[in-house]
Amino acid sequence: MKLIERTSYLDQLKTVMGTPDIKVITGVRRSGKSKLMDAFIEHIEKTVEDKNIIRVKLNLKKFEFLKNGDSLYKFIDENYVEGTTNFLFIDEVQLCDGFERVINSLYEEERFDIYLTGSNAFLLSSDLATLFGGRVFEISMFPFSFSEYLQYFPQSDTNAAFDDFVVQGGMAGSYLYKNQADARKYLNGIVRTTITKDIVKKFKIENEPLLNMIVDFLMDNVGSKTSVRNIANSLTSNTYKTNDKTCGAYLDYLCKSFLFYPFTRYDVKGKRYLESDKKYYVADLSLRYATIGTKNADYGHLYENIVAIELLRRGYEVYVGQLGEREIDFVAIKEGAKTYIQVCDDISREETLKREVAPLLSVRDAYPKMIIARTKHPESQVEGIKIIDIAKWLLNSQ
Repeated sequence: MKLIERTSYLDQLKTVMGTPDIKVITGVRRSGKSKLMDAFIEHIEKTVEDKNIIRVKLNLKKFEFLKNGDSLYKFIDENYVEGTTNFLFIDEVQLCDGFERVINSLYEEERFDIYLTGSNAFLLSSDLATLFGGRVFEISMFPFSFSEYLQYFPQSDTNAAFDDFVVQGGMAGSYLYKNQADARKYLNGIVRTTITKDIVKKFKIENEPLLNMIVDFLMDNVGSKTSVRNIANSLTSNTYKTNDKTCGAYLDYLCKSFLFYPFTRYDVKGKRYLESDKKYYVADLSLRYATIGTKNADYGHLYENIVAIELLRRGYEVYVGQLGEREIDFVAIKEGAKTYIQVCDDISREETLKREVAPLLSVRDAYPKMIIARTKHPESQVEGIKIIDIAKWLLNSQ
C-alpha cells in the first residue's frame, strides 16, 4: 500500500515526545493509527541517540504470550535498557488482560516514554482519564483530508480531484480496490465492525438492529438538526417500538466510537450553548455511501460534513450557530477567536447568495465571516464576507 507522511499528526507526536504523559492515538477504525506509530518510530530511529525502542503488536501471533498483564510487564521490564531513552509502543493494548494496571505502573515508574493505540471500544476519549488517571495526551486522528488525498493521487485539476474525493473519501484502505463496489464492501465492513466490536461487545447491546437503524438514520441526515426524540419517533412504528432513553444511549455510543461527531448549537447573541437539536456528521463521507448508497445526496449537507471534519482536523472547537430563527452552519473557535461559516453547494443564483449572507450579516461582532461553496472561481467578497471555493479552502491550511 502506498504511504504518505501525515505531517500534522507526526508534528503533534514530535511536540510531546519526552513529556511524561501517556500518549494515546484515537480515531475511527482504519484511519491509520498504527501506520502513524510506524512513521514516528522511524523518526525516532533517525533523530534520537542512545534510544531503546520496545514495540509490542498484540494483534500479532508472535506477541500472543503477552496478553496477560504480568507477562506484558515482565517482558517490558526485561527489555528496559538503563542509561538510554526508553520508548514503549503498544498496538491494540486492550488485548492484554489487565493492561490498565501495567500502563499505570509503568507511568509511575517514569522509565518509559509511552505510546498506545487500541480498539476504540477500550480507548474512548471519555474513558481515557478513568483508565489512566487523567495523565493522557490524546492525538485525535481522522481519515485523509483533501490535501492528503492529493498527495496520494497527485493531479493538477483540483476541481476534478475534489469531485472524486467527495465520492471516494479519505479511508485510504479503500483505495486498494479496483472497483467502487469492492471498495464500498470494505468500507461497509468498517462500519459493521465498529458496531459489533466497538459498541455491541463493549456496552453489551441487546438490540443491535435498532443500533443499525440509528446508524442509517444519521447517515441519511448528516447536516440536519437532530434530537433523540426525533430519532425515536422516526424509528417507532406499529410493529417496532423504541424510546428516547435507549436511542440516546445508542447515539452516545456511536459518537464515542468516532463514527459520528456531535456538534452542539451555540446561541450567538446570548453566548450560551444549547443542548437540544444537535447536528451529527460522519467521520468520512465514504462510510455514508457504503452504508446507505447515494440516495438523498444533498450536496449542501455533504459539503457541510467535509467542512465540519476539516475544522476538527485543524484543531477548532466547532458549534452550530443560532441567531434567533436564523442558523449559521459553523461557529469555529480557536484560541478565543471565532470564525462564522456558511457552507452550501451553488450560490450562483442571487436569491441563494442572499439567503446565505443574511445570517452572517446579522452577527454584530467583528470576527471573520465566510461562505464556503462550490464556486469553482477565485476568492471574492460581498459586504465584507469572504466567498471561497470549497476545494481551495480545503487546500488552504489557514
